[in-house]
Amino acid sequence: MLKTPSNTLTIFFFLLVTISTLGQNTTKNIHTEIQQHTEQIFDSLVKIRRDLHMYPEVGGEEKRTSTKIAAYLTELGLEVKTGIGGYGVVGILKGVKPGKKIAWRADIDAMPSKAPDVVDFPSKHEGVRHICGHDVHTAVALGIANTLVQQKEDLEGTIYFVFQPSEENIKGALAMMDDGLFDMIQPEEMYAMHVTPFPAGTIAAKPEEMFSDYKKVDLFFKKGNNKDALYEFAKQAILSLENVSPESKFWNMQNMGDPEIGIAGTKSIYKNYTTVDKNNFSIKEANNGVKISGFISFSDKKQRDAAIPSLKKKIADSEFAEDFSTAELVNVFPTLDNNERLVNESLEQLSDIYGENRVLRLHGVVADGRSDDFAFFQPKVPSVYFFMGGSNYEKGIIAQTHSPNFAVDESCIKTGVNLFSSLIIERLNP
Repeated sequence: MLKTPSNTLTIFFFLLVTISTLGQNTTKNIHTEIQQHTEQIFDSLVKIRRDLHMYPEVGGEEKRTSTKIAAYLTELGLEVKTGIGGYGVVGILKGVKPGKKIAWRADIDAMPSKAPDVVDFPSKHEGVRHICGHDVHTAVALGIANTLVQQKEDLEGTIYFVFQPSEENIKGALAMMDDGLFDMIQPEEMYAMHVTPFPAGTIAAKPEEMFSDYKKVDLFFKKGNNKDALYEFAKQAILSLENVSPESKFWNMQNMGDPEIGIAGTKSIYKNYTTVDKNNFSIKEANNGVKISGFISFSDKKQRDAAIPSLKKKIADSEFAEDFSTAELVNVFPTLDNNERLVNESLEQLSDIYGENRVLRLHGVVADGRSDDFAFFQPKVPSVYFFMGGSNYEKGIIAQTHSPNFAVDESCIKTGVNLFSSLIIERLNP
């Protein structure tokens, strides 16, 4: 998961979200079989996760990780392709009959970190740790593959397991595509997930944006006589786009977990917002003039699309109108954009099987400048990116990604294999 370097807030997502113990829907025998098989292989998946955790590899160096993945998939009997976009791996599981084609993506790289590990199976690679949960993502994806192989004789269609390198440095997805990923596979739908500080046992999603759209705004002016005044005007013009009151509960990031006003609440205050990074403005010489830049986060396309017209109007009504050249928004991170139809259908299907209290619909957008380069796949294939809970508050386990104390309740591996195996089965046979 990508994160803006300047944002170091620790966010305890959904602290107040409660989980009820629910009887799982066993009316569909195949989902019962999925749960039974997941139980059987759970300990082996934990062992895989811990092995990956002890030998983490940063983006571009995932040789051992890739080899382990390829060997596991080969042993399952999948067609396996390696060396895609670096150390990317693709496993192909074909059912007994032709049918729909669905892809599941898992990222596999670790991160630089000098903080000591907090688990009993610490990293043996000094300065590198899995503090974003990609070891868990890999174990879940391998578990899904293992589980669905058991259902091969009843499968109609093809499942692609895409193990992507170099997510943290925003290179892996594009590198895989440059290496012909979508010539190699032709999915009609694509899915992915990321561990978050949700309680273990839950997953969540929403249509369109999952994270705020973090953009750089550049305003270009001809050189004027009073550069200081121009800079102050441009800065204030950008700041005026913010539509969240300074007194709002929005700014207390722990409120993102509030069951009413948080991002899972029906009365979420984390929607329809534009915010400005107040400590990140600059002015530089550019194109025989000056470029004044700031950084803005948008909760949705409507907010984003209104920004440039609003700035142009303010400038047109100012004393600097004649010096103005152009304004543009520049991508900082790729923006996730979940397919609305697939989100709605997926959440409904999983709720029917596992219960609404485990399958959450988000109403707000995470407001802390994160993203994921899975977004680069989304324009190519209709897709959904899920959050999966990894925290256990009673045990003091908080799955806050990119934090020194990152840890997961490993029961979430079972959740991921169960729910997402069932999802793929449902999507193959809508």
